[in-house]
Amino acid sequence: MNIIKVRDRNSILIEQLVKVWKDSVKETHLFLSDVEINNIQKYVPQALTDISHLIIAEDENRIPIAFMGIAEQKLEMLFIAPKERGRGLGKKLMEYGIKEYSINKLGVNEQNPQAKGFYEHVGFYVYKRTETDEQGMPYPILYMKLL
Repeated sequence: MNIIKVRDRNSILIEQLVKVWKDSVKETHLFLSDVEINNIQKYVPQALTDISHLIIAEDENRIPIAFMGIAEQKLEMLFIAPKERGRGLGKKLMEYGIKEYSINKLGVNEQNPQAKGFYEHVGFYVYKRTETDEQGMPYPILYMKLL
């Protein structure tokens, strides 16, 4: 497994990362319907293109299996292919992001308790909650800071 800072955000890579995103969301965001996932997916390529720092993890065949996006010192996205979950990849990415980009804040869907537990495990705590997400949708967000 290699962790790589992406410089060339070509269409093939973006397509691969959208697949990782969708597979991950279907596995972890059980509160979203397929219609909602498909609607959100429309915005994912632009988010991947626009994020300040895009970091990917590749398998031995150089296929992306996870990624994170960072803006300033905030983790904006972290998604891991379902078959790769539970193998320490998320922790490795977070350690890399904290060390290289000084990540100290993030937001997580309240309805995704596994993600909240993971972030608590790597040292974050909840300091704020909102009833809606950044797009005004009825998905409560927990805002977390690094201890």
